[in-house]
Amino acid sequence: MQKGMMGMLDFRIETFLSVCRNMSFTAASEELHITQPAVSQHIRFLEKAYGCALFVRDGKRISLTPAGEVLLHTMGSLHNDHKTLMRRMQEAGGVKKTLTFGVTLTIGEYAILPCLSSYLKSHPDINVHVHYGNTHTLVDLLHEGNIDFALVEGYVPPEDFDILVDRVEPYIPVCAKGHVFQKPVSTLRDLLGERLLIREKGSGTREILEKYLSAFNLSLTDFPHYAQVENMHSIVGLLQRDCGITFLYQAAVQELLDQGLVEIIPITDFHMHHEFTFIWNKNSCFAQEYREICDNMRNDRALDAPRSAVI
Repeated sequence: MQKGMMGMLDFRIETFLSVCRNMSFTAASEELHITQPAVSQHIRFLEKAYGCALFVRDGKRISLTPAGEVLLHTMGSLHNDHKTLMRRMQEAGGVKKTLTFGVTLTIGEYAILPCLSSYLKSHPDINVHVHYGNTHTLVDLLHEGNIDFALVEGYVPPEDFDILVDRVEPYIPVCAKGHVFQKPVSTLRDLLGERLLIREKGSGTREILEKYLSAFNLSLTDFPHYAQVENMHSIVGLLQRDCGITFLYQAAVQELLDQGLVEIIPITDFHMHHEFTFIWNKNSCFAQEYREICDNMRNDRALDAPRSAVI
């Protein structure tokens, strides 16, 4: 816990947020360097002040009540906004301002350049920090207040974030041109004998595939051979070298498709599109500003798309 945040919220709210992060009074006391009775006292004070229980206690386990969920979402947003507020105050009166946002790896490598380049050209006085990570990592950065917003392709909890759809992208099964399959291919199950190239756990690309497979009562373990790689560029390189098949966004291989180096696997039961979405913390006092920035980026990308080789 950074000391600078302590003045932003009542110290008992800080205790509440720590208990929510850890779901443990003991862990919260260790994190805040206070006694466990003090933690309990802070929570009792809040429950009395708000007139309702915040946690359900079941032995040593605790969980949030509906009222506790409301308090968490509201105070969590205020807590996260504090870092942005501190930065804005330090920048006040200066010429340069900083925008900090995150992108998932697939988007960062293959889809962010058109909208980012247009934004930089139209806002020459703004500094930009772009963080790369999988969807889970970026969600954590948002919860911690370390980035303003993110552009992701994975699933996010709608109760935690405001969402603006950037685009809808085809999600396709792909192989190298001329790939020799283990058996004739016409359905998803016909691919189970192939080596699967997959991203790491927590990546949006992998989560989407896992959810789709589950609809067919399948899982990644039904592919006996795989290569897990934490970099989309490397997966595309292995794909091009005919080291396996993969499922990914068309934007990641559009140039290779155009050049005839890879091809879409012709199976009849796989037709999928997925959204790339801008997300930011719900109830943020900067929400309207983030929405306007994301909407500008989306429009800039749409205007630049005809000139882009990727999108």
